[in-house]
Amino acid sequence: MSTCTVEEVASSCNAVRFFQMYVYKRRDITALMVHRAEKNGFGAIILTADTPRLGRREADIKNKMIAPQLKNFEGLISTEYVSDKGSNIEALAAVTFDASLCWKDIEWLKSITKLPILIKGVLTSEDAIKAIEAGVAGIIVSNHGARQLDYAPATISVLEEVVHAVQGKVPVFFDGGVRRGTDIFKALALGAKAVLIGRAVIYGLAAKGEVGVKQVIQMLRDELELTMALSGCCSVEDITRSHVITEKERFICRM
Repeated sequence: MSTCTVEEVASSCNAVRFFQMYVYKRRDITALMVHRAEKNGFGAIILTADTPRLGRREADIKNKMIAPQLKNFEGLISTEYVSDKGSNIEALAAVTFDASLCWKDIEWLKSITKLPILIKGVLTSEDAIKAIEAGVAGIIVSNHGARQLDYAPATISVLEEVVHAVQGKVPVFFDGGVRRGTDIFKALALGAKAVLIGRAVIYGLAAKGEVGVKQVIQMLRDELELTMALSGCCSVEDITRSHVITEKERFICRM
């Protein structure tokens, strides 16, 4: 769903690259995207599991949001859908996304690529166990920026539940709400192997372009290092569960 092609992203840097994908009604397009990612040196496929349908994003509807040109689809399908109901992103998703997405589709994805498959959008221990049974190589705890379903739990509140369910069988990554280095520290203390940052990077990009993105990443790094230093952690490996107290534990302490 990027405004740049897979090939453009691949040629722009030598960093580790994961390809986040959706499953489309036309499986040939899904397969083509996976093969393009594999051919261009991407290290893993991230299956977005929490968007079989697009959530009701009322701000997009009110603003009559128009989807940018999605260059990966050029020559394959039209992305210029017009909706009299407001958001044409919602109209595009309704036409292209496969609402029948289920656990069996992971098996299909594994059959068309040699890349490891991570699943993004897990919020419960039950789904974490099912994901492992389906053969994923990693789990990303995410609520899609809280834009898919109202009242979905904050990801930091369910991270430890997923970590305990996984029992170290696959790495667990954390996504959502990371704005400070202290947020990264808390996620690592609760068992995440790494964190994903999206919104903060977008803010930096909007404000100052590439320089803004670099500043955001450096700020997060500096804040994490400071938090570690003031918590007595000389390395990331020194960050442990004992460094944080959850709301549940705080409540129990008051009893």
